[in-house]
Amino acid sequence: MRAEPVEGDDPRAVLRGLRGAVLGAGPAITLGGGVPAGEVPSGTAVIVTTSGSTGHPKSVVLSRSALTSSALATADRIGSGAWLLALPAGYIAGVQVLVRALVSGREPAILAGSFSAHAFAAAAGAMASSDGGAAVPMYTSLVPAQLQTLLDAEDDGVRTGLRRFEAVLVGGQALAAPLAERAQAAGVRVVRTYGASETSGGCVYDGVPLDGVAVRIDDGEVQVAGPVLAEGYLGEPERTAAAFVHDAAGRRWYRTGDLGTFDGVLRVTGRRDNVIVSGGVNVSLDRVERLVRTLPGLSGAVVVAVADERWGEASVIAVPAADLAGTDVVALLREVRSAVGEALGAPARPRAILPVPAIPLLPSGKPDRAALRAAAARAAV
Repeated sequence: MRAEPVEGDDPRAVLRGLRGAVLGAGPAITLGGGVPAGEVPSGTAVIVTTSGSTGHPKSVVLSRSALTSSALATADRIGSGAWLLALPAGYIAGVQVLVRALVSGREPAILAGSFSAHAFAAAAGAMASSDGGAAVPMYTSLVPAQLQTLLDAEDDGVRTGLRRFEAVLVGGQALAAPLAERAQAAGVRVVRTYGASETSGGCVYDGVPLDGVAVRIDDGEVQVAGPVLAEGYLGEPERTAAAFVHDAAGRRWYRTGDLGTFDGVLRVTGRRDNVIVSGGVNVSLDRVERLVRTLPGLSGAVVVAVADERWGEASVIAVPAADLAGTDVVALLREVRSAVGEALGAPARPRAILPVPAIPLLPSGKPDRAALRAAAARAAV
C-alpha cells in the first residue's frame, strides 16, 4: 500500500487526503514531514510523524478503523453535529476534528490563517446553525492557550461565539483549574480530553474512557487499550514492541509513559520521563537543562517543571544563589530564553530563574527535583 505526503499546514489539502483515505479508496496520507520507506500496512489511513519527547522522530501508523472508531465513540459521548477546525491539521487533534466531520457527513468549518479571537469568531459565525429547521449542534477542539485567548477576548467585549458550541474539547496538556473555572463561569461547555497520536487522539473524556476504550495502571503507568490504538511505528518494530504490549489474555495495551490513578476516573499525575507539555508541545527538560548549563554561570543549574495557567506547564531554572552574585538576573533570563527558544523552540523557554541556597541532593547524589519543584511552587515564580 502506498502513502502520499500532505502539507499539514494546508488544512484543505489534509481534508482532501482524509476524504479518500478514511471514506474512500484513496491512498494513505503522511503528515508532519514523514516520508515512508516502501509499503505501509494495508488499511492505513494516516501516518502522523512527530518529534516526540526525545526529539527523535516517530511515525505513528493509524488505520481507518482506529480513526473512525474514535470519531464514532466521540459522537456517542458528546453528540454529533458540525465541527470547526481551529487546530493545526497536521497534528492528531486536528486530524480527528476533520475525521469526525467526515464521519458525520458534514463539511467542517475551517479557521483560516493564524489563530486569533477574531478569526475564531468569524469562522464560528459562518457555521450553519440549522438544517431543515432543526438546530445543528456545533463542536470544536482547542488547546488551553487558545481557550484562554478566547476568554480574554470575551472579557474585552469581543463576541467570539464560544458559548454557541455544544461542547469544546480541550486537550493537548493539563487544563489549569482557574482556566476551567473561568470557562464554566462564562457558560462554555468544556470537555477535558486525554490521549495521544497512538490512541487516535483523545480517548478519555473528563476522566472517563470512551466506549470500547479500557484504561489500566501498571506499575504506576497509565496504559490504554481498545480499537482506537495505532498499529505502531512505521519501520520500527522494536520501538513498537516496547510501546505496545500484550497482557496474559492477549489484549494489546499502549504504554503512555504517564503516571496516574484510575478508579473509574483517570487522574494523570505526571510523566515517567522528565518531559512537560507546554502549549500542546512536548518539551524535554533534560534537553533544556543541557543547553542552559552551557551558558556562563549556569553550569550547576537544574531545570524543573512548574504549573502554568496559560500553557499548562512551564519550566524554571534553579541556580545556587552564590552563582548569581553580581549578575543581572533579568538580563540573564532574557539571554537564556533567547538561546533556548532558538535551539529548541518557543515552548521550551524557561519562565524564570529561581535562586536557591544550594541545589538539594538525593542520597544518590542526583538533584532532588521534587524539592526544587516544591520550592518553585512556594516562590510562585
